[in-house]
Amino acid sequence: MSSRDAFMALRRYLQQHILGQETLVERLLIALLADGHLLVEGVPGLAKTKAIVALAEGLDASFQRIQFTPDLLPADITGSDIYRPAQGTFEFQAGPIFHNLILADEINRAPAKVQSALLEAMAEQQVSVGQNSYALPEIFLVMATQNPIEQEGTYPLPEAQTDRFLLKVNVDYPDAATERKILQLTRQQALQLEIAESPQISCDTLVQARQEIWQIHVASAIEEYIVQLIIATRSPEKFNAQLAQWLSYGASPRGTIALERCARAHAWLAGRDFVTPEDVQALLFDVLRHRVILSFEAHAQGVNVDNVLQMIIDSVPVT
Repeated sequence: MSSRDAFMALRRYLQQHILGQETLVERLLIALLADGHLLVEGVPGLAKTKAIVALAEGLDASFQRIQFTPDLLPADITGSDIYRPAQGTFEFQAGPIFHNLILADEINRAPAKVQSALLEAMAEQQVSVGQNSYALPEIFLVMATQNPIEQEGTYPLPEAQTDRFLLKVNVDYPDAATERKILQLTRQQALQLEIAESPQISCDTLVQARQEIWQIHVASAIEEYIVQLIIATRSPEKFNAQLAQWLSYGASPRGTIALERCARAHAWLAGRDFVTPEDVQALLFDVLRHRVILSFEAHAQGVNVDNVLQMIIDSVPVT
Protein backbone atom coordinates (compact mmCIF):
# COMPACT_ATOMS: atom_id res chain seq x y z
CA MET A 1 0.00 0.00 0.00
CA SER A 2 1.35 3.42 -0.97
CA SER A 3 1.58 6.22 1.55
CA ARG A 4 -1.28 8.07 -0.18
CA ASP A 5 -3.50 4.98 -0.08
CA ALA A 6 -2.67 4.62 3.61
CA PHE A 7 -3.75 8.20 4.27
CA MET A 8 -6.95 7.72 2.29
CA ALA A 9 -7.72 4.76 4.56
CA LEU A 10 -6.94 6.93 7.59
CA ARG A 11 -9.23 9.70 6.34
CA ARG A 12 -12.09 7.22 5.83
CA TYR A 13 -11.49 5.84 9.32
CA LEU A 14 -11.64 9.34 10.86
CA GLN A 15 -14.73 10.32 8.86
CA GLN A 16 -16.57 7.25 10.13
CA HIS A 17 -15.76 8.14 13.74
CA ILE A 18 -16.00 11.94 13.61
CA LEU A 19 -19.29 13.09 12.08
CA GLY A 20 -20.07 16.66 11.10
CA GLN A 21 -16.49 17.91 11.46
CA GLU A 22 -15.05 17.28 8.00
CA THR A 23 -12.90 20.42 8.10
CA LEU A 24 -11.35 19.46 11.44
CA VAL A 25 -10.53 15.97 10.14
CA GLU A 26 -8.96 17.38 6.98
CA ARG A 27 -6.93 19.97 8.89
CA LEU A 28 -5.65 17.34 11.31
CA LEU A 29 -4.32 15.33 8.38
CA ILE A 30 -2.80 18.43 6.78
CA ALA A 31 -1.07 19.43 10.03
CA LEU A 32 0.28 15.89 10.35
CA LEU A 33 1.59 15.90 6.76
CA ALA A 34 2.98 19.44 6.95
CA ASP A 35 4.71 18.75 10.29
CA GLY A 36 2.87 21.48 12.18
CA HIS A 37 0.47 22.03 15.05
CA LEU A 38 -3.08 23.29 15.20
CA LEU A 39 -5.19 25.42 17.50
CA VAL A 40 -8.85 24.43 17.59
CA GLU A 41 -11.54 26.75 18.93
CA GLY A 42 -15.09 25.65 19.63
CA VAL A 43 -17.64 25.14 22.36
CA PRO A 44 -17.50 21.91 24.42
CA GLY A 45 -18.96 18.73 22.95
CA LEU A 46 -17.97 19.15 19.29
CA ALA A 47 -15.68 16.08 19.15
CA LYS A 48 -12.40 17.99 19.35
CA THR A 49 -10.91 15.51 21.82
CA LYS A 50 -12.46 12.55 20.04
CA ALA A 51 -10.89 13.66 16.75
CA ILE A 52 -7.29 13.51 17.93
CA VAL A 53 -7.95 10.32 19.93
CA ALA A 54 -9.26 8.71 16.72
CA LEU A 55 -6.19 10.00 14.86
CA ALA A 56 -3.94 8.38 17.46
CA GLU A 57 -5.85 5.11 17.04
CA GLY A 58 -5.30 5.28 13.28
CA LEU A 59 -1.55 5.72 13.69
CA ASP A 60 1.08 3.52 15.22
CA ALA A 61 1.92 6.37 17.58
CA SER A 62 1.67 7.32 21.25
CA PHE A 63 -0.91 9.79 22.54
CA GLN A 64 -1.16 11.93 25.68
CA ARG A 65 -3.81 14.34 26.89
CA ILE A 66 -2.75 17.28 29.06
CA GLN A 67 -5.55 19.12 30.86
CA PHE A 68 -4.45 22.74 31.27
CA THR A 69 -5.47 24.30 34.60
CA PRO A 70 -4.41 27.46 36.47
CA ASP A 71 -2.28 25.47 38.93
CA LEU A 72 -0.29 23.63 36.23
CA LEU A 73 3.51 24.06 36.30
CA PRO A 74 5.95 23.89 33.36
CA ALA A 75 7.55 20.79 34.89
CA ASP A 76 4.15 19.07 34.76
CA ILE A 77 4.50 19.20 30.97
CA THR A 78 8.21 18.92 30.26
CA GLY A 79 9.28 16.72 33.18
CA SER A 80 11.98 17.43 35.76
CA ASP A 81 15.19 16.15 37.31
CA ILE A 82 14.52 13.72 40.17
CA TYR A 83 17.13 13.17 42.86
CA ARG A 84 18.05 9.50 43.45
CA PRO A 85 19.51 9.26 46.99
CA ALA A 86 20.90 5.74 46.46
CA GLN A 87 23.05 6.88 43.53
CA GLY A 88 23.50 10.46 44.74
CA THR A 89 22.60 11.73 41.26
CA PHE A 90 19.75 13.46 39.45
CA GLU A 91 17.77 11.54 36.84
CA PHE A 92 15.50 13.15 34.27
CA GLN A 93 11.86 12.08 34.54
CA ALA A 94 10.22 12.75 31.18
CA GLY A 95 6.89 14.57 31.22
CA PRO A 96 3.78 13.93 29.13
CA ILE A 97 5.11 16.07 26.28
CA PHE A 98 7.30 13.13 25.18
CA HIS A 99 4.63 11.50 23.02
CA ASN A 100 3.82 11.66 19.31
CA LEU A 101 0.36 13.24 19.58
CA ILE A 102 -0.49 15.73 22.32
CA LEU A 103 -3.88 17.15 23.20
CA ALA A 104 -3.41 20.43 25.08
CA ASP A 105 -6.96 20.75 26.34
CA GLU A 106 -8.10 24.32 27.12
CA ILE A 107 -4.62 25.76 26.72
CA ASN A 108 -5.86 29.24 27.69
CA ARG A 109 -6.65 28.04 31.24
CA ALA A 110 -2.95 27.82 32.15
CA PRO A 111 -0.74 30.85 32.92
CA ALA A 112 1.75 32.25 30.41
CA LYS A 113 4.78 30.37 31.81
CA VAL A 114 3.08 27.01 31.19
CA GLN A 115 1.86 28.05 27.74
CA SER A 116 5.41 29.09 26.86
CA ALA A 117 6.80 25.71 27.91
CA LEU A 118 4.48 24.00 25.44
CA LEU A 119 5.04 26.51 22.66
CA GLU A 120 8.83 26.23 23.04
CA ALA A 121 8.54 22.46 22.60
CA MET A 122 6.42 23.05 19.48
CA ALA A 123 8.90 25.50 17.97
CA GLU A 124 12.17 23.74 18.82
CA GLN A 125 10.94 20.11 19.08
CA GLN A 126 12.93 19.78 22.28
CA VAL A 127 12.65 20.75 25.93
CA SER A 128 15.30 22.19 28.18
CA VAL A 129 15.45 21.20 31.84
CA GLY A 130 18.29 22.60 33.88
CA GLN A 131 21.41 22.59 31.71
CA ASN A 132 20.26 19.75 29.48
CA SER A 133 18.07 19.60 26.38
CA TYR A 134 16.01 16.57 25.41
CA ALA A 135 14.77 15.88 21.88
CA LEU A 136 11.10 15.15 21.29
CA PRO A 137 9.92 12.37 18.95
CA GLU A 138 10.34 12.89 15.20
CA ILE A 139 6.58 12.57 14.77
CA PHE A 140 5.24 15.28 17.07
CA LEU A 141 1.89 17.05 16.74
CA VAL A 142 0.13 19.26 19.27
CA MET A 143 -3.58 20.00 19.03
CA ALA A 144 -4.49 22.75 21.48
CA THR A 145 -8.10 23.64 22.21
CA GLN A 146 -9.79 26.83 23.38
CA ASN A 147 -13.33 27.45 24.61
CA PRO A 148 -14.57 30.72 23.06
CA ILE A 149 -17.62 31.23 25.31
CA GLU A 150 -16.07 31.11 28.79
CA GLN A 151 -13.31 33.65 29.40
CA GLU A 152 -13.36 33.97 33.21
CA GLY A 153 -10.15 32.63 34.73
CA THR A 154 -8.39 32.27 31.37
CA TYR A 155 -5.06 33.53 30.06
CA PRO A 156 -5.49 34.33 26.36
CA LEU A 157 -2.62 33.35 24.07
CA PRO A 158 -0.68 36.39 22.81
CA GLU A 159 -0.60 36.85 19.05
CA ALA A 160 3.16 36.20 18.96
CA GLN A 161 2.55 32.77 20.52
CA THR A 162 -0.43 31.77 18.41
CA ASP A 163 1.78 32.43 15.36
CA ARG A 164 3.59 29.20 16.30
CA PHE A 165 0.52 27.20 15.31
CA LEU A 166 0.39 26.11 11.70
CA LEU A 167 -3.42 26.31 11.61
CA LYS A 168 -6.26 27.73 13.64
CA VAL A 169 -9.52 25.87 13.06
CA ASN A 170 -12.95 27.04 14.19
CA VAL A 171 -15.47 24.23 14.74
CA ASP A 172 -19.23 24.70 14.87
CA TYR A 173 -22.37 22.68 15.56
CA PRO A 174 -23.37 19.91 13.10
CA ASP A 175 -26.62 20.13 11.15
CA ALA A 176 -29.74 18.20 12.12
CA ALA A 177 -29.15 15.27 9.75
CA THR A 178 -25.60 14.80 11.00
CA GLU A 179 -26.72 15.04 14.61
CA ARG A 180 -29.08 12.14 14.04
CA LYS A 181 -26.21 10.11 12.58
CA ILE A 182 -24.20 10.94 15.70
CA LEU A 183 -26.98 9.40 17.81
CA GLN A 184 -26.88 6.26 15.68
CA LEU A 185 -23.08 6.08 15.87
CA THR A 186 -23.18 6.45 19.65
CA ARG A 187 -25.64 3.56 19.86
CA GLN A 188 -23.41 1.38 17.66
CA GLN A 189 -20.42 2.11 19.85
CA ALA A 190 -22.41 1.40 23.02
CA LEU A 191 -23.38 -1.99 21.57
CA GLN A 192 -19.72 -2.51 20.66
CA LEU A 193 -20.52 -2.93 16.98
CA GLU A 194 -17.42 -2.67 14.80
CA ILE A 195 -17.51 0.46 12.63
CA ALA A 196 -14.16 0.37 10.87
CA GLU A 197 -10.81 -1.22 11.48
CA SER A 198 -7.99 1.11 12.41
CA PRO A 199 -5.43 1.39 9.57
CA GLN A 200 -2.50 1.71 12.05
CA ILE A 201 -0.24 3.77 9.79
CA SER A 202 3.41 3.42 10.78
CA CYS A 203 5.71 6.35 11.49
CA ASP A 204 7.83 5.27 8.50
CA THR A 205 4.81 5.63 6.20
CA LEU A 206 4.14 9.09 7.60
CA VAL A 207 7.76 10.13 7.05
CA GLN A 208 7.52 8.85 3.46
CA ALA A 209 4.31 10.86 2.94
CA ARG A 210 6.02 14.01 4.23
CA GLN A 211 8.84 13.50 1.72
CA GLU A 212 6.28 13.13 -1.07
CA ILE A 213 4.70 16.45 -0.04
CA TRP A 214 7.93 18.23 -0.95
CA GLN A 215 7.82 16.64 -4.41
CA ILE A 216 4.51 18.38 -5.17
CA HIS A 217 5.08 20.94 -7.92
CA VAL A 218 4.47 24.59 -7.04
CA ALA A 219 4.61 26.78 -10.14
CA SER A 220 6.28 30.18 -9.95
CA ALA A 221 2.89 31.81 -10.58
CA ILE A 222 1.45 30.02 -7.53
CA GLU A 223 4.42 31.11 -5.42
CA GLU A 224 3.83 34.70 -6.53
CA TYR A 225 0.12 34.38 -5.70
CA ILE A 226 0.95 33.14 -2.18
CA VAL A 227 3.39 36.01 -1.63
CA GLN A 228 0.88 38.60 -2.86
CA LEU A 229 -1.81 37.26 -0.52
CA ILE A 230 0.57 37.72 2.41
CA ILE A 231 1.65 41.16 1.21
CA ALA A 232 -2.02 42.14 1.11
CA THR A 233 -2.19 41.60 4.89
CA ARG A 234 0.79 43.93 5.44
CA SER A 235 0.17 46.60 2.78
CA PRO A 236 -3.59 46.39 2.25
CA GLU A 237 -3.78 49.90 0.79
CA LYS A 238 -2.17 48.56 -2.41
CA PHE A 239 -5.14 46.25 -2.99
CA ASN A 240 -8.23 47.70 -1.33
CA ALA A 241 -8.86 50.93 0.56
CA GLN A 242 -11.36 49.24 2.87
CA LEU A 243 -8.78 46.61 3.83
CA ALA A 244 -6.39 49.37 4.90
CA GLN A 245 -8.97 50.55 7.45
CA TRP A 246 -9.59 47.08 8.84
CA LEU A 247 -6.06 45.66 9.17
CA SER A 248 -3.50 46.74 11.77
CA TYR A 249 -0.86 44.03 11.44
CA GLY A 250 -0.26 41.40 8.80
CA ALA A 251 1.26 37.94 8.66
CA SER A 252 4.97 37.23 9.03
CA PRO A 253 7.08 35.12 6.62
CA ARG A 254 6.16 32.18 8.85
CA GLY A 255 2.65 32.60 7.46
CA THR A 256 3.97 32.50 3.89
CA ILE A 257 5.83 29.25 4.56
CA ALA A 258 2.82 27.74 6.34
CA LEU A 259 0.45 28.59 3.49
CA GLU A 260 2.70 26.98 0.91
CA ARG A 261 3.26 23.82 2.98
CA CYS A 262 -0.44 23.40 3.71
CA ALA A 263 -1.35 23.94 0.05
CA ARG A 264 1.11 21.16 -0.87
CA ALA A 265 -0.50 18.79 1.64
CA HIS A 266 -3.99 19.72 0.41
CA ALA A 267 -3.02 18.95 -3.19
CA TRP A 268 -1.41 15.64 -2.16
CA LEU A 269 -4.55 14.55 -0.30
CA ALA A 270 -6.57 15.42 -3.40
CA GLY A 271 -4.40 13.02 -5.44
CA ARG A 272 -2.60 15.69 -7.48
CA ASP A 273 1.11 16.30 -7.94
CA PHE A 274 0.75 20.07 -8.36
CA VAL A 275 -0.73 22.97 -6.37
CA THR A 276 -3.61 25.05 -7.72
CA PRO A 277 -4.90 28.46 -6.60
CA GLU A 278 -7.88 26.63 -5.10
CA ASP A 279 -5.53 24.73 -2.77
CA VAL A 280 -4.11 28.02 -1.55
CA GLN A 281 -7.53 29.62 -1.09
CA ALA A 282 -8.89 26.59 0.76
CA LEU A 283 -6.19 26.91 3.44
CA LEU A 284 -5.91 30.71 3.59
CA PHE A 285 -8.46 31.15 6.38
CA ASP A 286 -7.02 28.53 8.74
CA VAL A 287 -3.41 29.56 8.08
CA LEU A 288 -3.93 33.33 8.52
CA ARG A 289 -6.88 33.52 10.91
CA HIS A 290 -4.56 33.83 13.93
CA ARG A 291 -1.79 35.72 12.17
CA VAL A 292 -3.50 39.02 11.31
CA ILE A 293 -4.67 41.66 13.76
CA LEU A 294 -7.75 43.74 13.01
CA SER A 295 -8.04 47.45 13.68
CA PHE A 296 -10.38 49.12 16.15
CA GLU A 297 -12.50 50.26 13.20
CA ALA A 298 -13.05 46.69 12.09
CA HIS A 299 -14.17 45.59 15.55
CA ALA A 300 -16.43 48.62 15.86
CA GLN A 301 -18.10 47.79 12.55
CA GLY A 302 -18.61 44.13 13.51
CA VAL A 303 -16.11 42.87 10.92
CA ASN A 304 -14.43 39.58 11.81
CA VAL A 305 -11.14 38.17 10.57
CA ASP A 306 -12.79 35.76 8.12
CA ASN A 307 -14.57 38.70 6.46
CA VAL A 308 -11.20 40.40 5.99
CA LEU A 309 -9.54 37.26 4.61
CA GLN A 310 -12.37 36.78 2.12
CA MET A 311 -11.87 40.36 0.95
CA ILE A 312 -8.17 39.64 0.49
CA ILE A 313 -9.00 36.64 -1.73
CA ASP A 314 -11.39 38.84 -3.72
CA SER A 315 -8.84 41.66 -4.04
CA VAL A 316 -5.67 39.78 -4.98
CA PRO A 317 -5.74 38.59 -8.61
CA VAL A 318 -4.73 35.04 -9.42
CA THR A 319 -1.52 35.30 -11.41
